[in-house]
Amino acid sequence: MIKLQQWSIKHHVSLQALKELQELMGMRGNHTMPEAATGTSEAAVASVVRLEAARKGNIKLWRNNVGVLTDANGRPVRYGLANESKALNSAIKSGDYIGWRSVLITRAHVGQVIAQFVSRETKRVGWTYKGDDREQAQLAWAQLVVSAGGDACFANGEGTL
Repeated sequence: MIKLQQWSIKHHVSLQALKELQELMGMRGNHTMPEAATGTSEAAVASVVRLEAARKGNIKLWRNNVGVLTDANGRPVRYGLANESKALNSAIKSGDYIGWRSVLITRAHVGQVIAQFVSRETKRVGWTYKGDDREQAQLAWAQLVVSAGGDACFANGEGTL
């Protein structure tokens, strides 16, 4: 959070604009859970986010497991997005769920449907961004996706898609 505040001061971004950006990125933990939802864990939130995507119909999400295992010959095998090396995974951590949103483009690409990349990092109900190393790496992923025209944020309830 400190880095964001320092950046906003350096570039003369108002506190109100910074708060709005934090809300757009899901950093303020202000999402809601439907009344029918049971539990407040990250797993409960993940179920709500995936159900919301299914209801919308134009969003497809898959679990993005990230880690490293040892193969039969003792060699490490890394899996998941942005996990080519330990150093990369320390700097940037891809979201828990990835997929796309189908978007109909107008004018220049009349009639064509494109897939906009979507990424959600799920957190338990009540979570708010604290800025530890892990959260900073997760935010770096979300910022990278958004900077390229994708849609990424933290999610601790319904209403992020």
